[in-house]
Amino acid sequence: MASAWWPCLILALLSGLAASGFLRSPSRPLGKRSLPEGVVNGIEVYSTKISCKVTSRFAHNVVTTRAVNRADTAKEVSFDVELPKTAFITNFTLTIDGVTYPGNVKEKEVAKKQYEKAVSQGKTAGLVKASGRKLEKFTVSVNVAAGSKVTFELTYEELLKRHKGKYEMYLKVQPKQLVKHFEIEADIYEPQGISTLDAEASFITNDFLGSALTKSFSGKKGRVSFKPSMDQQRSCPTCTDSLLHGDFIITYDVNRESPANVQIVNGYFVHFFAPQGLPVVPKSVVFVIDVSGSMHGRKMEQTKDALLKILDDMKEEDYLNIILFSGDVTIWRDSLVQATPENIQEARTFVKNIHDQGMTNINDGLMRAINMLNKAREEHRVPERSTSIVIMLTDGDANVGESRPEKIQENVRNAIGGKFPLYNLGFGNNLNYNFLESMALENHGLARRIYEDSDANLQLQGFYEEVANPLLTGVEVEYPENAIQDLTQNAYQHFYDGSEIVVAGRLLDEDMNNFKADVKGHGATSDLTFTEEVDMKEMEKALKEQDYIFGNYIERLWAYLTIEQLLEKRKNAHGEEKENLTAQALDLSLKYHFVTPLTSMVVTKPEDNEDQTAIADKPGEGGHGLSGTLHGLPDQLPASSDALLLRGWGPPLHHPSPAERRCHLLHR
Repeated sequence: MASAWWPCLILALLSGLAASGFLRSPSRPLGKRSLPEGVVNGIEVYSTKISCKVTSRFAHNVVTTRAVNRADTAKEVSFDVELPKTAFITNFTLTIDGVTYPGNVKEKEVAKKQYEKAVSQGKTAGLVKASGRKLEKFTVSVNVAAGSKVTFELTYEELLKRHKGKYEMYLKVQPKQLVKHFEIEADIYEPQGISTLDAEASFITNDFLGSALTKSFSGKKGRVSFKPSMDQQRSCPTCTDSLLHGDFIITYDVNRESPANVQIVNGYFVHFFAPQGLPVVPKSVVFVIDVSGSMHGRKMEQTKDALLKILDDMKEEDYLNIILFSGDVTIWRDSLVQATPENIQEARTFVKNIHDQGMTNINDGLMRAINMLNKAREEHRVPERSTSIVIMLTDGDANVGESRPEKIQENVRNAIGGKFPLYNLGFGNNLNYNFLESMALENHGLARRIYEDSDANLQLQGFYEEVANPLLTGVEVEYPENAIQDLTQNAYQHFYDGSEIVVAGRLLDEDMNNFKADVKGHGATSDLTFTEEVDMKEMEKALKEQDYIFGNYIERLWAYLTIEQLLEKRKNAHGEEKENLTAQALDLSLKYHFVTPLTSMVVTKPEDNEDQTAIADKPGEGGHGLSGTLHGLPDQLPASSDALLLRGWGPPLHHPSPAERRCHLLHR
């Protein structure tokens, strides 16, 4: 299962883009013009196309922007693309007047040396940064001579993950000026058959969207096309600025006549598992809530509002408790109680009276919750066929009691003992997210950042909805002995309704006639086994239908999933184990040309009659965040940063001249 979105839950993966980030022209009425319409600052963006090909949930996305300098002097042209944090860039090319400058993926240390050489020559390092909740922004700029044309092309890939019963591609659209040929085109091929397909945009009404949008699906193939004319792009009938600024979202799901589907291509296989119609396994959930002084105000009110909604959604067969921690620990009830209407009403009263106070004792809050769940199970106070969950919300770091992150992590790991998952929700940015994530991952859970915004309560509710309905526990996916190798994760503590388990691997014998896969798990009323058998010859015939989809998609899907899981394991590894995991992930990243936290893409670009170097790195979610200007040659490229990170040589940040805009470091 994937990192950032997460073991046991398969959530939607997002695709994003902000097509060609040129300077926006002010809204003005049409009048006499000496330059063609759509020219801003002398630059005409005459084409932007986003091409998405999805085969069996694996998306291959290409963003292409073409522009021409209509001015009589050289101009700087910028290209911005917002892509999902979970995607891997696989290629970038820059073409000027027919000459192409390609990107090459290299080990980060090798790329770092090229970067340091550029910095030592006094050239400014550029930037890449996290952009909002789910995206990160790729930015590159280049000087273009008068009359010259430039083409930017960025390719990235990702595995779309099922979230609340659908797959979602989220495209961030903001061309910032009228574009003569603007198009989003998505082709989807799903061997199971497509059951639903939809598309919507946040920046225009459905009536308008209808005339620019076409969407269709039949059998295994689906297609979405969005091609607004220049008149349809205008913010008003007589304006020259664009209204294309916002989200374009494509959602779909597949037929599930069988709970599983196995596909095999060129010696690699992928196994999708998402059974329907199973009864929900009862759960015992303890909410561990930070009520320290830093939660004062809107954060506390939003947390209380979310808890009240969650209580309303609990099923009567569930069990619950609420634990509050500040400097001390306060519990609602001494032990778990069933979610009867009477108990839910009392819990609501308790939540309404929560007040913030004091410091942050994460360790004691978690230990009380874990011990309570363990005791309830040992004393048979909860149903035999039920599962346990801890959900912890905090907005800061531990500062009273046991405050050492590594010791808290050890205490929690020993107390849980692998029996149930821990989900950590980090409210805002003033916390050690890496600690929360590491602790959750090693206890079969995940961490999620809750953004301080007007919808924080909805973010909290949304997370609970993802784990509210476990359908299976103790899920194991099994294959014939000595038939496969290089298997991705094949054991999961929970399968939740609306999600999907994905396992991939390699066949040892490509000439085998049949392939069998078993999924075993504990259901609400009995143990279940789901068997999927594949006739290899029939599979070969079926795959001939996909002539328009890239052929090695399962191999790349396997590589993507393997790298993601190796990087996830690496977060809690040490010494030789960490070195081995790093080496495996690095080898695959280089082989498949993925920009991951271990690699960088080096782009050589022309500038002032000499080639200069740009480096694209992959940022991460963790850390306290860092922003500002750093001076001097860096000792090393940081592993991750959530905020804009600018590295340069010389005076504080100012508006650089074209000669200074030479070496761009895109750092994740």
